[in-house]
Amino acid sequence: MKHIAVYPGSFDPITNGHVDLVLRSLQVFDQVIVAVAHNPNKDSAWFTPEERVAMIRETFQAQGRRVLADAFTGLLVDYAAAKGARVIVRGLRAVADFEYEFQMTMMNRHLRPEVETIFMMTGESHFYTSSRLVKEVVSLGGDVAGLVPDPVLSRLNARVRGRA
Repeated sequence: MKHIAVYPGSFDPITNGHVDLVLRSLQVFDQVIVAVAHNPNKDSAWFTPEERVAMIRETFQAQGRRVLADAFTGLLVDYAAAKGARVIVRGLRAVADFEYEFQMTMMNRHLRPEVETIFMMTGESHFYTSSRLVKEVVSLGGDVAGLVPDPVLSRLNARVRGRA
């Protein structure tokens, strides 16, 4: 039986913290689906879901079919079940993340008790990195090299130049 996990998020853009979590998840699961959550009524993302999926695919080319990138709308637990995943992987950076993640996990368990959530602590070198902070720094002219995969860095810089 293939053990599939879904790692959901906005990934706007994917950071090296996300990459670290996916690679560590591959030590536990046969396949990880990096699922770009898209809520058209709430989304103020820099990149479209298609652009985010493309960046994720480019980032994980070396992992082949073990890492898939996809976008979804609707309930995460329904998406996970439709993909044959019994586990959702979530990353925790700080205590502040826990309260929100705990609420989401309890709601997901209410909706689909057969889909479990596991938490992985972010690696210490990526503890402070977030997509929001990366976008803020790059929009103010700061260098985020080393915080995002190289293909993402070039797209971020191009996006900032296009907004100026």
